[in-house]
Amino acid sequence: MVVETLEHALRDRSAEGEAAGVLVGTALNDADAGFVEHWCVEVGTRAVSGSPLLGLAGLCLGHTARRFGHLTDEARALAESLAARAEADPSDVDGRALDGDDDVRDFLHLW
Repeated sequence: MVVETLEHALRDRSAEGEAAGVLVGTALNDADAGFVEHWCVEVGTRAVSGSPLLGLAGLCLGHTARRFGHLTDEARALAESLAARAEADPSDVDGRALDGDDDVRDFLHLW
């Protein structure tokens, strides 16, 4: 159900609301770190500019870092990129990406 919901939202923006709940639920509750990170990265790289899923993907990467204590280099770079985009243009990526990047830095001790 997770995969189908997220894939659907990446093809059809009308499904973003349901996908947001699924992504957050996965980031907060799924025990498979690789699966959680994979879908945060998929959403964060494939969602279109202005989609609320972009900021949410960054936030969920922060949740993933907090819960599991690690992220791949790709996921860390994405969290940083989404935060930079949010800072430059909040209509592109919303500010939740900034919170997510802060969490990644805090929980992975990257300061």
